[in-house]
Amino acid sequence: MTRHVLAVTLGDPVGIGPEIVARTLAEQSGADGHHGVAVGDAAALRRGVEAMGLDVEVRAVEGYGTEPAEGVIDVVDTGVLGDDVPEWGKVDARAGRAAVAAIEEATRAAMAGEVAGIVTGPINKEAIWAAGSKHLGHTEMLGELTGVTQQDTMFVVRNTAAEGHHLRIFFTTRHVALRTAIDQISKERVEESISRAHTALQVFGVEQPRLAVAALNPHGGENGNFGDEEIVHIGPACEAARSRGLDVAGPVPADSVFHQGLVGRYDGVLSHFHDQGHIPAKTFDFDGTISVTVGLPVLRTSVDHGTAFDIAGTGKAGPGTMLSAYLAAVDYAPFVDNIRASYGR
Repeated sequence: MTRHVLAVTLGDPVGIGPEIVARTLAEQSGADGHHGVAVGDAAALRRGVEAMGLDVEVRAVEGYGTEPAEGVIDVVDTGVLGDDVPEWGKVDARAGRAAVAAIEEATRAAMAGEVAGIVTGPINKEAIWAAGSKHLGHTEMLGELTGVTQQDTMFVVRNTAAEGHHLRIFFTTRHVALRTAIDQISKERVEESISRAHTALQVFGVEQPRLAVAALNPHGGENGNFGDEEIVHIGPACEAARSRGLDVAGPVPADSVFHQGLVGRYDGVLSHFHDQGHIPAKTFDFDGTISVTVGLPVLRTSVDHGTAFDIAGTGKAGPGTMLSAYLAAVDYAPFVDNIRASYGR
């Protein structure tokens, strides 16, 4: 049996990352077909194990080829902090540097083919900036490390209303103000986003993708009475995609398109701004919704929440989203060759 090895970064060592990584890898230790190896400071992981009250051994390893064992969490120790782990729940430049080092090591291992993919714990932007990073977050950092300038976010809702169906949600615009996002909508941008979403669905195993494109305005604009973006930009982009043979529906009113995707009518939905896609996914299943970075030559899944400094170190953090991110990486590990072939340089 092929065993897929995954590098799981701790995220910010003073946030909830070490706790939720510890709980996830403890539950998955000794599983058939996959092996999660933590990446970060071993002392931070041991502190996470203690906070969670877990009866497991943390084993520092030199690489990713060790034989997994039940009740054992392997960790590639980046050694940034040593035994001096900063206080829980406070922005700290040393913690930021440790989080960056873990991402760098995991990415190196993925690029070298030592692991099938990366699962990332939550980082704190203030902390990585205090450590000297100029990146807005994980996605930009991974882009620089892999030499990629165009990445997309693909939300995956694993636990949908249709059994065995994963709904993927894509975004025409990313982290910008709503007013800016609306201004950025154009036929060319929407058509390009449709093409990239269609490619991503194929890369991740959907042979004949069914993609829906959300409308921007209420009721799809009501023939221009509630806005004309559907007439001027979104509709023509959908028509152009269909003329190229893509199975694209839309624009479909946003108050129904996500439900239709969740029950299995579509494999993916293209939303146009941050909250249009985030709100329905997280409302339906917060813990079962994870993020995949599309466009990188490596597999990367992630939690889609922050460091929760207010509860860090208390053992109260729920590991559900980290577990979902890990299991999504297990699901997608067989497509690593597709990812490298499609997005490699």
